[in-house]
Amino acid sequence: MSLQVSLQGKNAIVTGSTSGIGMGIAKAFAKLGANVLINGLGDAAQIETERASIETEFGVKCLYSPANMMVGSEVTGMVKLAVDTWGGVDILVNNAGIQFVSPIEEFPDDKFEQIIRINLVAAFYAIKAAIPSMKTRGWGRIINISSAHGLVASPFKSAYVAAKHGISGLSKTVALEVATSKITSNCIAPGYVWTPLVESQIPDTMKARGMTKEQVINDVLLHAQPTKEFVTIEQVADIACFLCSDAASAITGTTLSVDGGWTAA
Repeated sequence: MSLQVSLQGKNAIVTGSTSGIGMGIAKAFAKLGANVLINGLGDAAQIETERASIETEFGVKCLYSPANMMVGSEVTGMVKLAVDTWGGVDILVNNAGIQFVSPIEEFPDDKFEQIIRINLVAAFYAIKAAIPSMKTRGWGRIINISSAHGLVASPFKSAYVAAKHGISGLSKTVALEVATSKITSNCIAPGYVWTPLVESQIPDTMKARGMTKEQVINDVLLHAQPTKEFVTIEQVADIACFLCSDAASAITGTTLSVDGGWTAA
C-alpha cells in the first residue's frame, strides 16, 4: 500500500527556506496542500518571485518573513505572523543554519556564538512560540533539521557539532513535554546534501587543496558517506512529509538519519 499524505488545511513554517533544503521542504508541503511561511536571506525580488510561484503552482497561501534568526524577538514575531494570518500553526521546521570551520583555539568568539544562536537558540524561540497554537489545534509536528554532525563529530567544527548535538537534546525534551498533546518532535539528520551552497564551495576547495572537482567531491565531501552519493533535497523533503503523516504519529523524540551510511559505523 502506498503512503498517502495530505496536508490540506495545515499551516507550516520553514526557517531558512529561501533556497536549498528549506525551499525544498516548503514546496513539498505546499504540494500536499499546506500553507507555508518561508524565511531567509536573499535578493528581495527573487524571494518574492519564489513566494508568488508557490501560491500559483500549488494553490496555497505563502507568506515571507525576513526574521533574523539571531534575534529571539524576531523569531517569535515570525511565528506570530503565521498565527495572526492563518489562525494557527500546525507544522514547524527549524532548518536555518550556518557553518564555520576553524581549530578550537582559533575559533572566533563571534562566529561560535552566531552559529549557536542561529542553529540552536532560534529553534528554541520558534518552538516556544508555536507550541501554544499546536496545543489549541490539537495537532502539531516539530521537525528540526540536524545533521550527521548531530550524532558524530568532525575536527574544526566545534560550534556546528555542539549546536547539532544540542538540537537533538532540545527535540527529545520537547517530545516528552508534548507527548500527550498529539504533537511530535523529531530531528532529521542528513549527510552532505547537494545544494547550491555546497556546489559553490567546490572551486575554493579545489584551489586550496590542489584537487580536481572529482577529487573534492569523492575524497573530501563524500569521504564519510559509504554510498559515495550526495543526499538529495527531495529525499530530505520526503522524510519531512512522512513525519507529518498519520503513519508517523507514534514517531517522536528521535533522529532519522539520511546520510548514506555515514553514522552506521
